[in-house]
Amino acid sequence: MNVDIIVGTRPNFMKVAPIIRAIEELPTENRKLSYRLIHTSQHYDFNMSKSFFEQLGIPAPHNNFNISSGSITQQTANIMLEYEKLLKSKVSDLCLVVGDVTSTMACAITAKRFNVRIAHVEGGIRSGDLSMPEEINRILTDSISDIFFTTSKSADENLRKSGISADKIHFVGNTMIDTLMYNIDRLKKPSFWTSFGFEKKNYFVLTLHRPSNVDEVESLLSILERVAKGGRSLPIVFPVHPRTKRSLLNFDLPYSNILLVEPQPYLEFIYLVKNSKAVITDSGGITEEATVLNVPCITLRDSTERPETVTIGTNELVGSDYNKLNIFMHKIFDEEWKSGCVPEKWDGYAAERVVDYLSTL
Repeated sequence: MNVDIIVGTRPNFMKVAPIIRAIEELPTENRKLSYRLIHTSQHYDFNMSKSFFEQLGIPAPHNNFNISSGSITQQTANIMLEYEKLLKSKVSDLCLVVGDVTSTMACAITAKRFNVRIAHVEGGIRSGDLSMPEEINRILTDSISDIFFTTSKSADENLRKSGISADKIHFVGNTMIDTLMYNIDRLKKPSFWTSFGFEKKNYFVLTLHRPSNVDEVESLLSILERVAKGGRSLPIVFPVHPRTKRSLLNFDLPYSNILLVEPQPYLEFIYLVKNSKAVITDSGGITEEATVLNVPCITLRDSTERPETVTIGTNELVGSDYNKLNIFMHKIFDEEWKSGCVPEKWDGYAAERVVDYLSTL
């Protein structure tokens, strides 16, 4: 069976790396799967794309669409056009998409037009917030997928409620956690670690990229002010996403403890998270990593598509009332943060379960 594996952004790379590794480790004489790795280049920053291929051992893509920047509409259209050309030249048996980014939705729709089966890794997750582009991508992708590989029982339930039959749903765990566990002994200190004078468990990590948090400059500056004050005198390392960087271009931040750095490669970023006092973020994926690493995590959103990171893990939702941020930061300093556990099947073997099932088709 010929499988197209679609990647386009940082989270995609981490989710497909163990799947590709599991395919490559199949015995050659019995291997029933071949794959074509397709990179849409939705993320065009080097540290958010090329370095992840290198560090995670992902082979060079068979096809690169070089979509680069543009609005969601422009990226969607260009990805669909490029994938259509590819399928016209050589159609695949299955299109495997991961997560909830534009590349996932665009390639799923295009594949369906060519009657190619779609397997959605991380199917069924929902935030309930239709103002998020990712939520629309999840719903659209799941509505036309044929096979669902899920990270949690709650995702299974979401799919069943939407009318998906149980035989199409496969609870396999979290392939992004496979990547975390595979690389945990390979983590690297960032180049600025010594010059900034960092010490383990004595700094915060901050990431922001959601439009609701970063597109309006006043909202972004309000968050940064509260984070700076809530962090007291501790350093707050802030890898600045390209979207966030655009909003900060004309401002000199007056907060000496917020340290702006470039987006970090995977091994360096996870080193920062693992050794931090806590993480403050609006990213869903980072809440999963923080949960497994047992690092306190504060999420600047009203809802999450990964509820297990809150009910089981180390994550807490602050919501849009940023005044609550300081309350949660006080808990961290007072060592009153809740204990977390690792969710079921987040054990490093999700990709093997995915490939085991695909090998039966």
